[in-house]
Amino acid sequence: MELRHLRYFLAVAEHLHFGRAAEALGIRQPPLSQQIRALEEELGVPLFERSSRHVALTAAGEAFRDDARLSLAHAEAARLAARRVGRGDTGEVALGYVGSATLTLLPQILRRFRDRYPDVALALRELTTTEQARALRAGNLDVGLLRPPLADADAEALRVEPVGAERLIAALPAGHPLAHRRTLNVRDLAGQPFVLSPRELGPGLHDQILDYCRRAGFTPRVTQEAVQMQSIVALVGGGLGVSLVPASVSRLRRADVVYRPLQPATRVVHLAAARRHSDGRPTTINLMALTRDLANARLPAA
Repeated sequence: MELRHLRYFLAVAEHLHFGRAAEALGIRQPPLSQQIRALEEELGVPLFERSSRHVALTAAGEAFRDDARLSLAHAEAARLAARRVGRGDTGEVALGYVGSATLTLLPQILRRFRDRYPDVALALRELTTTEQARALRAGNLDVGLLRPPLADADAEALRVEPVGAERLIAALPAGHPLAHRRTLNVRDLAGQPFVLSPRELGPGLHDQILDYCRRAGFTPRVTQEAVQMQSIVALVGGGLGVSLVPASVSRLRRADVVYRPLQPATRVVHLAAARRHSDGRPTTINLMALTRDLANARLPAA
């Protein structure tokens, strides 16, 4: 018994006329009659009483009709559910992000994804770049917003796409002697205590900051470490040192912190979206595509 047999039976049961049922189904009447007889033979009971002028359901046909309707309804529900999962319209996806992404692309991603895929459960985890790479490879994250470059092993296992770029700026305590200047030469920060994130949790950004300072002739004197950008800025505001941060961090406005552009022109730091090469699930692909589209629509960061 196939689903088409149920559809043919229900069409005849509704019209109680083989000709009109065949017309509604878009097939010829003889094949329809043959299929109904084959169904009756398989069931071992007649489903219709037939005469030259009359077609009626038998008692067996009436009983079969209700279950046939349920079976077709269940089959249609299963078909729609499979299509929704196959398109990524339902399911779940885990997204990791570095703290500074909350100041740039992440809010847009969340709004657009919720609008477009309201039935997909989105789990969010704030993690450092190193933690995201580890979680992605382990299958505990599906997509990550992180700061490249990655370690070689991570880069080989993950597909990484740039989704944003911005320059470094200086963050100073509001009462710092250099805070009154509109622009700073990075060499002016030589000898200052620095607040930076630990290298092992975000080597890409950490190394870019150190490389930029070394090109200016000094190595930052790191006296305090903090993991998240919000914590770094808070420690700067508390007078524990200065820092170099992505320009988007200046949106974390505090009365005790000032942000200043740097000379010479600073290195560009990137935000990237990453997923496992082996992850072809529609929910992951949809989230990556949406992130890519939003990134392409943004103006390049200054």
